[in-house]
Amino acid sequence: MEALIPVINKLQDVFNTVGADIIQLPQIVVVGTQSSGKSSVLESLVGKDLLPRGTGIVTRRPLILQLVHIDSEDCKKTSEENGINGDEWGKFLHTKSKTYTDFEEIRQEIDAETERISGNNKGVSDEPIHLKIFSPHVVNLTLVDLPGLTKVPVGDQPKDIELQIKELIYKYISNPNSIILAVTAANTDMATSEALKVAREADPDGRRTLAVVTKLDLMDAGTDAMDVLMGRVIPVKLGIIGVVNRSQLDINQKKMVSDAIRDEYGFLQKKYPSLANRNGTKYLARTLNRLLMHHIRDCLPELKTRINVLAAQYQSLLNSYGEPVDDKSSTLLQLITKFAAEYCHTIEGTAKYIETTELCGGARICYIFHETFGRTLESVDPLGGLTTIDVLTAIRNATGPRPALFVPEVSFELLVKRQVKRLEEPSLRCVELVHEEMQRIIQHCSNYSTQELLRFPKLHDAIVEVVTSLLRKRLPVTNEMVHNLVAIELAYINTKHPDFADACGLMNNNIEEQRRNRMRDLPSAVPRDKAAAGGPQSGGEQTDGGTGTWRGMLKRGEDGTAGDRAVLQHPQPASPQRGHAVNLLDVPVPVSRRLSAREQRDCEVIERLIKSYFLIVRKNIQDSVPKAVMHFLVNHVKDCLQSELVGQLYKAGLLDDLLTESEDMAQRRTEAADMLKALQKASQVIAEIRETHLW
Repeated sequence: MEALIPVINKLQDVFNTVGADIIQLPQIVVVGTQSSGKSSVLESLVGKDLLPRGTGIVTRRPLILQLVHIDSEDCKKTSEENGINGDEWGKFLHTKSKTYTDFEEIRQEIDAETERISGNNKGVSDEPIHLKIFSPHVVNLTLVDLPGLTKVPVGDQPKDIELQIKELIYKYISNPNSIILAVTAANTDMATSEALKVAREADPDGRRTLAVVTKLDLMDAGTDAMDVLMGRVIPVKLGIIGVVNRSQLDINQKKMVSDAIRDEYGFLQKKYPSLANRNGTKYLARTLNRLLMHHIRDCLPELKTRINVLAAQYQSLLNSYGEPVDDKSSTLLQLITKFAAEYCHTIEGTAKYIETTELCGGARICYIFHETFGRTLESVDPLGGLTTIDVLTAIRNATGPRPALFVPEVSFELLVKRQVKRLEEPSLRCVELVHEEMQRIIQHCSNYSTQELLRFPKLHDAIVEVVTSLLRKRLPVTNEMVHNLVAIELAYINTKHPDFADACGLMNNNIEEQRRNRMRDLPSAVPRDKAAAGGPQSGGEQTDGGTGTWRGMLKRGEDGTAGDRAVLQHPQPASPQRGHAVNLLDVPVPVSRRLSAREQRDCEVIERLIKSYFLIVRKNIQDSVPKAVMHFLVNHVKDCLQSELVGQLYKAGLLDDLLTESEDMAQRRTEAADMLKALQKASQVIAEIRETHLW
C-alpha cells in the first residue's frame, strides 16, 4: 500500500502538464498562523533548509511539495544517468527539466517565483508553486504549504489581506480529499487556535484533521503540554502530535535538521517520557504517511469515477470542436447542406434538438395561424365602428333625391366593404409574425443543431445573411398576396353565396312574421291598409317612409312615440333670423329624434346582412391567409434554401475566407485534446493500481 502515494504523485504530474486542477487529489494541507512554526515542521519532514525565512508574511503563494522516497541504489543510478551530484535533489514545474542539488538555490528560486507572480508588496496569490524533492531520507508525502493566518495588514499589504488568506486556505482545505494539518504553537492558548478554528469550519466532523503542537520547549516555566497532547483540552480525531522546532538562533548558526531531530528526541524523553514514542518529527512523518495512504485508498473509487466522467465530457467537447479542415470544398458543402436540412427539420418538427422551454419552428407557426391569428379575427366585431346613424345615412345617400320603397342594395355593399377591409391589418400582422419566427429559426439552428458553424464565424455570418435576404425578398410577395386576398373579397360582394342566401331567407321570414304580428295586434278600428302604410297622416304633413323632408323629420322627432327604440343625436342648426337671407347651401341637420318603425327595420336588416356576409368573408380569410403564407413564404424558403446557400456561398474564391476558424478555436481544441489525453493517462494509472492489487 506504500506505493499508493507515488501513484498520486504520478497523477499530480499528469495534471500538472495541462495546468489543470479539475481533479481534487489527496494531499496534506498545512494550516497555521504566522510564526506558528509551519515552515520548521515542513523542513523537518524534508530534512533540509529549503523554505524562505523572514519576519511577517513569507509564504505568499501555495507551495505544493511532493516528497518522493527513492532507494539508495536507485538514487545512485539516477544520479549517474542525469549527471547529478548527490543523493538528494529537487525539481520545479515552472523550470521544466532543471535539477537543483543546492537547497539554498531552491530557497532562492521560491523567493524569485513568489515575487514574479505576487510582486514585492507582501500580497498573496492563489497560483501554486510546484516543487518535487527526491531523497532516500524522506517518506512519500504530498504537502501544501499555505500563507499563515494574519489579522492586521503590515506595511503596504492590502487592507483585506486577512480575507484573501482565509479564502486561499478555504480553497484548499474544502477539498474533501485533503488532510488538514493544523499547526499551533504550544506557548499559545489551544482554545483560541485559529488553525483549529478554520479546520473545524471546513471539517466539522474532524475526520480529516490532524493537530501539530510546535515549540514545546518554549512553554513557560512550570507548565507543560501534557493535557493538550493527551487531547484533554481540545480532542482531535486523527490525533495531536507535539514537535520541537529549531530556534532562530539554531537557524542562524546553521544547525543541521538531523541534529535538531536528535535533540528533539532527547527533549521528549526527558520532558514527556510516557509520550515520547508518539510525538516528534519522525513519528509525525510516519503518521502522515500512513494517514495519506489510507486516505488515498478511500478516495480512489470516487476519483476513478470523476476521471471517467470528465474524460467523457472532454471527448464530447473535442468532438464538437471538430477536426482541422483538410478538404475545404467538401467541408463547406457539408455544412451548408446540414444547416439547410436542420432548418427544414425545425419547421417540420423533426429536428434532432427539440426545444422544451418554448414553442419553436413549425409548432410556433401553427400557433400563430390557429391561436394568434384565429383569435384576433374572431375578436373583430362584424359591426365594430359602425353606428346606427352610419347605417341610416348610407341608406339615404344610396337613394338619391327620390324616396325609396325598399332598402337600397348599394348601401349594403358600401357598408360591408368597409367592415371587410378591417380584416386586412390582422392578416398582414400574421405574415409579419411568421416572418419573425422564420428569422428566429436561424439562430436556433446555429445554437443547437449545427455547432460546427461556431468554429467558422465568417461562414455563420454569411449563412445568416443569405437566409435573412431570402426571407426579406419573400416578405413583400407574401404581403401582396394577402393584400390581394382581401381585395378579392372586396371586388365582388357575392350575395348569391349559398350561406348568405340562407341567412337572407331566414331574415325575410323573421321580418314577415314580425309584420304579421304587428298587424294582428292593431285595434280593429284601424284599417289594415292604413296600418300597413304607417298610420293616419295629417293634412299638412306627408310621410316618406323614413326618407322624407327634413321638416317632416323634425316634426316627427318632436312627436315620436315611446315605443321607438333608437334615437338619432344631431346638433341643433342655427335658425334664420328675420331680416336676414337664408343660405340655401346650408345642409339641414335634424335634431335628436327617435327612429321610425320603418327606419328601425331598415337598419336592422342592413346590420344583419352585414354581419352574415362578414362572417362568411372572415371564415374565408381565416382559411386562405395561412395557406398563402405557407405557399409564398414558408414552403418557398424551404424549397429554395439549399440552392440559394450553394449559389451564394459555394464559390472557390470564398472557401479560405469562410472556413477561417475563430481565433481561439484552435487553442481550445488543443487544450481539450491535452486534457483528454491527461485524463486517459490518469485512468490508465488507476487501472494499474487494480492490476497490482494495491487497491
